[in-house]
Amino acid sequence: MQNNQASPKFKDMITGITKSKAVSTFTAALLAIALGLIFGFIVMIVAKPENSWYGFTTMLFGGLRRLGDVFYYATPILMTGLSVGFAFKMGLFNIGASGQYTMGMFFALYVGFMWKLPPGIHWIACVLAGMVGGMIWGFIPGICKALANVNEVITSIMFNYIGMYLVDMWIQGNAVIYDSGKTRTSYLPVSAQIPSLGVTGSNVNVAIIIAIALAVILYIVLNKTTFGYELRATGYNRYASKYAGMNDKRNTMLTMLIAGGFSGLGGAFAILAPSTIIGSSMTYEPINVIAANGFNGIAVALLGSSNPIGIIFSALFISHIQRGGTVVSSLYGYKPEIIDVVIAIIIYFSAFAMLMNSNVARMIKKRRLAKEASGNPGNDGQQDRKEA
Repeated sequence: MQNNQASPKFKDMITGITKSKAVSTFTAALLAIALGLIFGFIVMIVAKPENSWYGFTTMLFGGLRRLGDVFYYATPILMTGLSVGFAFKMGLFNIGASGQYTMGMFFALYVGFMWKLPPGIHWIACVLAGMVGGMIWGFIPGICKALANVNEVITSIMFNYIGMYLVDMWIQGNAVIYDSGKTRTSYLPVSAQIPSLGVTGSNVNVAIIIAIALAVILYIVLNKTTFGYELRATGYNRYASKYAGMNDKRNTMLTMLIAGGFSGLGGAFAILAPSTIIGSSMTYEPINVIAANGFNGIAVALLGSSNPIGIIFSALFISHIQRGGTVVSSLYGYKPEIIDVVIAIIIYFSAFAMLMNSNVARMIKKRRLAKEASGNPGNDGQQDRKEA
């Protein structure tokens, strides 16, 4: 008797879990990844059929040989992914993550070279400076959106170019930061470098831990606080939230300010990392090219459905595939752009994977209901005969 009572409760619990938004989002992401990998494999077959299977498996598992690099390269795109995803949640499209990333990188470099601080404090000041640089560059489109209703896509795109050219000009004009012989920035002082995690042959450092912690904090703020509720409400309906007494202009500016800060941290984490060469650091070459990590953040946010926890895993996955792709290009002669094609296909499918997922779930539900309906008449008839 107890089993009969427990069974419906268990079924209800399973049904509730499977119908939850988190599970639906997760299965949609898996569907997008699976479809993207299948089509990516087809692309690899067309490019080099004789090495396609070995290249595909290496792309999938090659990153496991370079876990340190996976975490290092995941860190900046995790931050730009949080930046774009956070803005998405608020109903804004922060396509200016690249400019904010570049500006944050420059602010971190400037403090690293021009300020003389104790070793335990110097790198923290550099990181905070990077965040401030990104916040400034995100705040300007936020003001334009809030006060003049200027589309943030237009302003943030333009600020990508303005930020890139300004930073390249500032770096080349500073003899302390720029090494004209190598046409790139000099090595940062050791005190300005983020502490390494000690993985041999890798740049991975404490920044990955900070990035994951920030993602968890952002998730809690968005879902468990009044401040996060107000921001999300403004994103859902700006006019309804204003009618309810929320300051929509302030929330819009705060959203772009925070989003810019995340991107700026991404730039700081990337440039302040220690190099695999002892005593050296990462460097930047001013060649008038917009930072790719800003646009990769858009892909990370889409694959993670703008959920901060999902963005952690999507950043790690994309970094893993990219690291496997570098192994494929070196071992089997595939062009590096092949991996970009695979990732692009995955993101393409992620754009409508939720729709596909809901349609499949609806089809399964209809079949189950039809099956139950076809079985009920017989059961009712048997019950009537027993009562007779």
